[in-house]
Amino acid sequence: MTTSASVPTEGAISSGGRVTDRLVNANERYAAAFSDPGMDARPVLHVAVVACMDARLDLHAALGLELGDCHTIRNAGGVVTDDVIRSLTISQRKLGTRSIVLIHHTGCGLEAITEEFRTELEMEVGQRPAWAVEAFRDVDQDVRQSMQRVRTSPFLLHTDDVRGFVFDVKTGLLREIDPA
Repeated sequence: MTTSASVPTEGAISSGGRVTDRLVNANERYAAAFSDPGMDARPVLHVAVVACMDARLDLHAALGLELGDCHTIRNAGGVVTDDVIRSLTISQRKLGTRSIVLIHHTGCGLEAITEEFRTELEMEVGQRPAWAVEAFRDVDQDVRQSMQRVRTSPFLLHTDDVRGFVFDVKTGLLREIDPA
């Protein structure tokens, strides 16, 4: 299997946009063979997946999903923030999703930093970020917290099918987290 990690990236970051140029070129090749699949924005499986942005997680492959099956919402840690609730609310109320799957993973970068990161940023740039880092030490507990945030949100219509998992980046397996 070839991944972008195996493609040479020498000078990609320091050469003023080479990575973006590569992506734009790839899009041109994609668009040349593209045909409208005739889908709308409503996911076929009526599910929204909230996951970490970690590049090691290929959610569609890991979950056996195809284009159009789900809404995918990703952020640092896969934590349920106000913006995730906003996206889930739109997904449910306007686009018909009913189920929510939360996926954190082993070896997450948010386990290695603290909320002190905001102070470090303030010292560096002179302004404190309004957002929380949402760092955590216990990935299972953070999944439970995320499930609780979803289940107690007054904006979400469907909170009876909310399940949380930890993806093992070494084995590719999901481990379900008991919400209790």
